[in-house]
Amino acid sequence: MSWLKKLVGDGEVDGPKKEQLKKIKFMVLGAALGIGLLFMGSLGNEKQAQSLPPTPDKVELKASDNPRTQTAMASEEDFMAEKLCEMLEQVDGAGKVKVTIRLENSTQTEYAINTSTGKKTTQEKDQSGGTRTLTEDTDTGQLVLVTRSGEETPVLSREIAPAVAGVLVVADGADDPNVKAKLFRATQVALGIEPHKVIVMARKAGA
Repeated sequence: MSWLKKLVGDGEVDGPKKEQLKKIKFMVLGAALGIGLLFMGSLGNEKQAQSLPPTPDKVELKASDNPRTQTAMASEEDFMAEKLCEMLEQVDGAGKVKVTIRLENSTQTEYAINTSTGKKTTQEKDQSGGTRTLTEDTDTGQLVLVTRSGEETPVLSREIAPAVAGVLVVADGADDPNVKAKLFRATQVALGIEPHKVIVMARKAGA
């Protein structure tokens, strides 16, 4: 390394200059080793990046991958709409019918409960010699169960039908006023709802 000799001076290198030359050699070797390691690491990262599969920028979800989870009320709406549609299609001149029902709430069930009422009375004396009476009412309830096929099930007391918020009926024959009136009346009677909650419309041609 002639340039090192020029750096520390011409001629024989000894004494302090010799020590300085050794330090410079070690620094140069260390720097070269570090650069070599960095270069090798970058090559390894590049090969690893090439071996990995490309990451998609956007993942598309199909409808079948995320099925709609129906609530109890949504299931009841679909069930009632299907049954009403089958009935209305039997009306003379109705043609093809589509029904949409919206409920205010779902079916409510009440189960039988055994209740017992008790009263507990206690007397307490205070330090002044007075007496006070404490009365405590205790009410307890226990669900009535019956055993069927080795399993215990609660006894149904009553079932409250859901309240209908509105009904939409779309039919091929609704463009005829007589047919429309029949569909309107049939929907109102079948669901037991007020007239303002029912709408009957004619289906668009070709729809």
